[in-house]
Amino acid sequence: MSKLIVRQIKMPLTIRAFTIPDANGDFNIYINEDLSDEAKKKSLAHEKMHIARNDFASLKPARLIEQEII
Repeated sequence: MSKLIVRQIKMPLTIRAFTIPDANGDFNIYINEDLSDEAKKKSLAHEKMHIARNDFASLKPARLIEQEII
């Protein structure tokens, strides 16, 4: 079973969050620590949607995947 590991880190404000799957099959979600609490919640939900949709196995361009989720 995949685990979700969520961390808050310093990033440019142009980046809200990103997810990296690791070799164990777990998903490491990084959230921008400078976002408001509400923006952090929305960003986490957005990243979880990528995981639920299995976007990491998709061959579609990232730009198209993002357009589908928004």
